[in-house]
Amino acid sequence: MSKKSPITVSSLDLERLETLIESTPDAVFPGKAALLDELGRATVLEPGEMPPDVVTMNSTVRFSVADSGREFELTLAYPKDAGGEGRISVLAPVGSALLGLSVGSALDWTLPDGHVTTVRVSEITFQPERAGELHR
Repeated sequence: MSKKSPITVSSLDLERLETLIESTPDAVFPGKAALLDELGRATVLEPGEMPPDVVTMNSTVRFSVADSGREFELTLAYPKDAGGEGRISVLAPVGSALLGLSVGSALDWTLPDGHVTTVRVSEITFQPERAGELHR
């Protein structure tokens, strides 16, 4: 997939992520530059304007892997809240990649063995903004 899917982030998520990125050493977060690039190309909306089909921080997203057809459901979390069952850090490669995508969007995901597969967002089962949590 040569073209990147458009992404949208809330102004609140952007502010918190920029603070997190600034305070995280490069050695701890090798994908720092890539996430900054993604945030730099994002459309930024106020939380109350966020479309209900966009992956925001603390959203629970269902996605499928093209090669295997397997489906996963994960909640996109800040590092301090990640690591539990079903929670993925925004600093993990797939976490950074999911941020800002909308239902139906696809992304290339490099697996630990170096193989690249396509991941498609199929549903957002929970989004804080959709639930009225605008100042979380």
